[in-house]
Amino acid sequence: MPEPTPELLAWTDGGCRGNPGGPGAWAFVLVHRPTGRTLCRAAAVDETTNNRMELSAAIEVLKTLRRPDPIEVRSDSRYLVDMVTSWMPRWASAGWKKKGGPILNLDLVMALHELTGRPGVRFTWVRGHSGDPGNELADQLANLAMDALARGQRDPVERRLDAPPFVL
Repeated sequence: MPEPTPELLAWTDGGCRGNPGGPGAWAFVLVHRPTGRTLCRAAAVDETTNNRMELSAAIEVLKTLRRPDPIEVRSDSRYLVDMVTSWMPRWASAGWKKKGGPILNLDLVMALHELTGRPGVRFTWVRGHSGDPGNELADQLANLAMDALARGQRDPVERRLDAPPFVL
């Protein structure tokens, strides 16, 4: 029997211009399906990597939740989705060690592990730049945050909507 569709649906994205070490940003779009209420948030940082921003986007959307409601997080990052669904559980059971060297971004991996360690958190991979409206919006928000950083604007961007700007 398939899992019920969660009331909360999020799309996350992260990017970096000049990866690694260039300016980057994370973004998410969070929709409460029954009401359509939508929260969009993005922020940029000076020096980072694509992978750090992908992990940060997931962390930020999960930190936003006030209650442990079930949520589906959709991402075009195989790194993020594979991390949560496959690698992280193995690394945790092995004492945060892996074959072949250190775990990169361990600070973010452990933060994400804590936030995903409850029932009802599901990660789904979506193909990037393939027309998924939530994914496209999260990508736009991350790019707008990087553009704002390039103009010297450092404040995170947040927008609340009564309905998502696309059809679910």
